[in-house]
Amino acid sequence: MYARLTSAQIKKEKIDEFTQIYKDSVVPAAKAQEGYRGSFVFQDRDTGKGMAITLWETKENALANEESRYYQEQLAKFVTLFSQAPVRELYEVTVMA
Repeated sequence: MYARLTSAQIKKEKIDEFTQIYKDSVVPAAKAQEGYRGSFVFQDRDTGKGMAITLWETKENALANEESRYYQEQLAKFVTLFSQAPVRELYEVTVMA
């Protein structure tokens, strides 16, 4: 299993809007992607810092939706909510308990 971590600085006053868009738009779109296994979103309301983690069955699944522009389309939904550009990282999940 692989995890894509996207960390971002969100405008503090836009955190609720970010959360609503993620739940209403990103999650349904992610569920339609091959190999999708789940999402987590973490936010610090005091600083605006946030992180989204999506889980993928294989590395190929995680990379394929970046190549298909799915990932970029999801980020575009939040462009006015970011106060800094997001950073993306991909990791293999080696322990899950």
